[in-house]
Amino acid sequence: MMALAMAEGTFIVSSESDSSGEHTGGEEGEGAPLAIDGLSAAQREVLERCLHTLTHAKNDSHTLAALLLITRLCPAGQLDSATLRRIFEAVGLSLPARLLVTAVRGSDASGLPPEELLSLGTALLAALSTDPDMAAHPQLLTTIPLLLGLLADGPKWSPQKQAQHQARQGMEPDQPSQAEDEQSSQSTNTTKEPVQDTAGFKAPSQDATSPTGSEEGTAENEAPTSHSTVKLDEALATDCYQVLITVCALPRGPDQLLARGAVPALCRALGQKQTLSHEKGLPLLGALLSGKTKERAWSKHPAELLSLLARVSQDFCQATGLTQLDMCALVPQFLPSPGGTPKDTDLTPTMVSLWAALRPMLQAKLTPGQLGPVLVLSACLLDLCGWEPVGPPKFCCLLVNRACVEVRMGLEEPPDTELSPQLQQTLTACYRVMEAAMEQACSSQGVAQQSDTQPQTAITGLSLQQSRQVLLVLEEAFSAVIYHLQQVDPSRYGDPFIFVTFRSLCAWLAEETSCLKEEVTALLPFLMGYARSHMQGESQDQGLSNWMSEMSVGDCSQGGAWTGKDAVRYLLPALCHLSAEDAPRKVLLTLDTPGLLVTFLTQGWGDLRGKGGAALARDPSMETACSALLNFAVTEPERVRKDPCFRSLESLLSEALPVLLHKPRLLVLAANLCTLGLMIGRLKPAPKAPVEASQRRFFSAALRFLRGALDSSSGPGPVRVSPAWEEWWEEAGELWRLGLQALGGCVKAQPWIITLVREEGWLNHTLAMLGSCSTLPDPHTQGALEEALCAVALQCPSCRQEISVLLKSSAKGALGSMGSLRKSLTTN
Repeated sequence: MMALAMAEGTFIVSSESDSSGEHTGGEEGEGAPLAIDGLSAAQREVLERCLHTLTHAKNDSHTLAALLLITRLCPAGQLDSATLRRIFEAVGLSLPARLLVTAVRGSDASGLPPEELLSLGTALLAALSTDPDMAAHPQLLTTIPLLLGLLADGPKWSPQKQAQHQARQGMEPDQPSQAEDEQSSQSTNTTKEPVQDTAGFKAPSQDATSPTGSEEGTAENEAPTSHSTVKLDEALATDCYQVLITVCALPRGPDQLLARGAVPALCRALGQKQTLSHEKGLPLLGALLSGKTKERAWSKHPAELLSLLARVSQDFCQATGLTQLDMCALVPQFLPSPGGTPKDTDLTPTMVSLWAALRPMLQAKLTPGQLGPVLVLSACLLDLCGWEPVGPPKFCCLLVNRACVEVRMGLEEPPDTELSPQLQQTLTACYRVMEAAMEQACSSQGVAQQSDTQPQTAITGLSLQQSRQVLLVLEEAFSAVIYHLQQVDPSRYGDPFIFVTFRSLCAWLAEETSCLKEEVTALLPFLMGYARSHMQGESQDQGLSNWMSEMSVGDCSQGGAWTGKDAVRYLLPALCHLSAEDAPRKVLLTLDTPGLLVTFLTQGWGDLRGKGGAALARDPSMETACSALLNFAVTEPERVRKDPCFRSLESLLSEALPVLLHKPRLLVLAANLCTLGLMIGRLKPAPKAPVEASQRRFFSAALRFLRGALDSSSGPGPVRVSPAWEEWWEEAGELWRLGLQALGGCVKAQPWIITLVREEGWLNHTLAMLGSCSTLPDPHTQGALEEALCAVALQCPSCRQEISVLLKSSAKGALGSMGSLRKSLTTN
């Protein structure tokens, strides 16, 4: 038993020094610490004998005595992995786990005080966890809940055991421990690079409640029970945190900790001001909430994390000077992801208080290193709650201006300048501020140009002059973005920073294409080459999703992890705008843009088909790609007739449209595909050979699709949009009208379609509806139907006869008001 006590005491000294990274050892001689490679032959022989004794130990006393000698020779932090592995295989994890369980239960069987058993057990775990393989061992992972319980609530000993513990510590029964005293009287800097003249993170007030609000979290407020909470001493808490931090650094470490209750336990430790909870527990929570486990943690523990966010925000707002600046890097870790805010939760008060603390910082003169974290936090808050809680319009303009200035200064460097990771994070945050501003400024300017009234935007009270000023600084910033991207070599296409820079420019081009036209047109070869490289898988993502997380960027807007394959998606709105203009469209044609769009649609359709019977969600990107292709079909008929990619597109349309007829949630996509196919069909000559089955399949599906837009069963009175179309009519109605006009062109170019017009019932349905209703939904709908009927009447004598008969009997209805149709029947 004496050997056990001696071994325990000495091992703790070694472990404590190891965990701090500085081993003091003896002053000189045999007690001095030596790296294992620096051991003399005699010392190596002793080490081998100790390892042999450890391997053949018959009881815990022998095991601990051998450990004592090993730590005297070489502390755990200086042992190589092979030696640690031998110690692990000899000792195993059952011994430290057994010591912890015995101590927590307060058993007297060991003959040692429970606090010494705890110290020994945690020290053994901390030493063994220094090897990543050991840290990932299932036996070690099973001790995590016990360690978390100790850190959160301390060992729940009986009053008698607690009194004995306090007596051994030299305290009166109700006297706080030294660690507790220091924790409550000092605040600690929690940043990774503390500034020596700052006060650091402030401890919560004495009356702060537990983050969990649970029974465990409010144990101090309950009536006395048979067990009381005991504060851990600092060395023991250090060892516990050492194990958890090591596990968290493993590839699946955050998942392991989350599954074992780390979040509520650490929140409880903070709420109860447990030993080292702020110095080590808070950074550990930040690590858990900064990676892929963030959304799951918020989903499982919303109450605890909301309370923690309020606590961190309060401390941030109460901090001053450099301490508050340092904390700007801490707060984003504890914010929920955009769109991941718990239901029935109003974050506005917290956001307002955070912005109130940020305003003086953004108005002050800061160094680039100080301004960066401020802008990162500002971008995170904008992502989460938009502009409403930011503040007055003047401050919103200042925030945008500061972001734009940083972008210009950061990107207008010589081409060979390498941007530091800190600058990349700052610029990424600036991009997000700019993206949040551009939509508001563009919409404000657009509404103001159409109305004399003050536009209402999310930036409440933003004047037209302020909108123009914002647009001006945004234009200057994106000029620097274009300059930077012009220098990018294809070898850097996998760089995550290039991805976010590309993405930001695409967001600007989606909103504003009237500025920098020549510069944008000159950049099109890069934009198309970058998008094509990623879509074809030629550029590796280089850990894009992890990089985005490190940059404090939330999850991909498409859902799931960030991927470079999304590059085409971001470019599509710009392609839709640019393909409608002559000069950029000519450049796009030289870059085989239609081929890229067809490939994107083909891949997108393959993904949709792969989901099988699952509920299919809209993919706006596929609809936008159709719009860009539609621009080419309207403006470049010769290219459509000759480019093989349009032949591939027709095959895709003939496969997809019949399937989409039965997918009501994808009606807008079906409208896009139908209209695009009809616009291409009107440019094709009549087939000399028998009509291909794929063409017949497409046109049959198109006629059935067009037939379903208006409700023919509405009876006398105005015709109504059919229920299936009503939800989507604002978007699909214009496509339906354009499709009808294209159908008329197809009938003229390919007369064989007339047979399908009759067989599929489109003509009978349309005539029946027009004969029974008084008016159509709007003049544009009437014009589109009239144009299609005129084309059918001109190509088919039988159809013309049917229309004439009905026209005579329904002179006062919707059909009778079609003057152009009546005239075409008369002249023929």
